[in-house]
Parts: sequence; C-alpha cells; structure tokens
Amino acid sequence: MAGGTKDMITRKEDFIKQALVDHESALIGYATTFLHDVERARDVVQDTFIRLYQQDMDKVRDSLKAWLFTVCRNRALDVIRKEKRVVNLEEEKMRRVPSRRRTPSERVDLEERVGQVHEALSRLSENQQEVILLKFEQGLSYEEISRVTGLSSGNIGFLLHTGLKRLRTFLPEDLVQNISPQTT
Repeated sequence: MAGGTKDMITRKEDFIKQALVDHESALIGYATTFLHDVERARDVVQDTFIRLYQQDMDKVRDSLKAWLFTVCRNRALDVIRKEKRVVNLEEEKMRRVPSRRRTPSERVDLEERVGQVHEALSRLSENQQEVILLKFEQGLSYEEISRVTGLSSGNIGFLLHTGLKRLRTFLPEDLVQNISPQTT
C-alpha cells in the first residue's frame, strides 16, 4: 500500500473516531425518540457511521453534525416504515443521565420536572416536538434543523415559536419561567 493511501486511511479513521466521540451518544438519543428502543437506535447509529465511512470526508466535514442527524433520522424512519408502525415518544427513553451527582431529593425534583416537560411535549404535534428537541436537546441551529428535517427556516421558526407558546400553557408556572420568549 502506498504511503499516501495509508495516510489518507488513517486520517479518515481519525475523522470517524472523532465523529463517534463527539456525536454517537446524541445520535442514539435522537434515534431512540423515533424507535423507542435503545438497541434498535444503536443499530441505526451504527449504520449512520458506516455511511459516514463511505462518504468523502471533504464533502461532509463542514456540515458533519447536520449530515449525521439527517442520515440518522432517515435511517430511523426507514426502520419505522419497514415495521409499518408509528411509535410515540416515551418519557423513559428520552431521559438523559445527569452529569453530576445530585442529592436524592434533587434527583426526584429533576425527574418530576423532566416528566412534566416530556408529558407537555407529547401534547404537541410531531413536527413541533422534533424541532424543539433538535434545537434545545441537541443544540442544532435552524440551518442544521432544516437540513435534518427538510423544513424551511421560516417553518422551523414558526414551529418553535408556536410549540414553545403551547408548551408554556401546559406547564406549571415555575417551569414556564425557564422557557422565556427570547428562546424562540
């Protein structure tokens, strides 16, 4: 094998490894919102990274996060279509492991608040749920959300605005304070 080819493979492998470190967990969480099964979500994410390996690094490098979420979303929707069933969001599959140690009472309070937010989210349209989760849970920009969902930036802004407005009506006042109008 020529030295240049070996170096190119090493760079590509390093690129994939870094993408795994940076995005695998978030993609599994995202795929789980569609599939409600962590193992199936892991399979979708694995397939996403196989497809990344098959891509030209230079073509995806600048929009890697949006590219990964788009492919992951499409693969998850393919799995759902193949199974011919629609899966609703489940609070338990959406929870994230807290990054710091909390007291038992803090954990109970946090779980209760997360439960209230997820219950309220489940009352929104699927489009509103998806853009809110992509924006606030995954930290994607409007442009990245647009690439993932195929919706226009204006539509995303409208869905976020109306979704957050509706969300505020479903939540207790102490939680509403944390959802300010400036977030839209």
